[in-house]
Amino acid sequence: MSDPIVILTEEPLGADDRVNIQRLVDGSDTRLVLLVPANTERHLLVDFLENLSMLDVAKAFRDLTAHAPDPSAERAEAAETLAVSLAALAGLGGGVTGEVVDGGAVSGLVAKVKEIGASQAVVITRPHAVADTFHTDWANKAQDQLGLPVLHLYAGSGFIGDS
Repeated sequence: MSDPIVILTEEPLGADDRVNIQRLVDGSDTRLVLLVPANTERHLLVDFLENLSMLDVAKAFRDLTAHAPDPSAERAEAAETLAVSLAALAGLGGGVTGEVVDGGAVSGLVAKVKEIGASQAVVITRPHAVADTFHTDWANKAQDQLGLPVLHLYAGSGFIGDS
């Protein structure tokens, strides 16, 4: 049996993501462990600049006036993301398990990789212009902490982030 692969995602995975992970597993019996953070730890200024960079001016200003998210609502959303993602990856490799991670997303990924002795980590996010540009995205942070390559994929596409 191959070493497990830990996957961290902030987005519900779909058919395109399944194809990407299927290519990564390449018919082996690799066990997949999926992590979804309960809180994505976004920052107001970064989100504002990111929305502007994606030309989503309405969302940029709407997010400025939004109230602090409710932790139980965030956890419920993470649980739904996990359920959808597990269904999307069902049948790949040697099986897929998953959990909602409390605390920091990157620290949860690093802890799980070390706990199960994974040899690979994958981060699947939507593009984050500011974080990706300044290498402060989850994949770069995890790679710095783990000392092993972390594959950064953009959700719903075949595009690879720069980590």
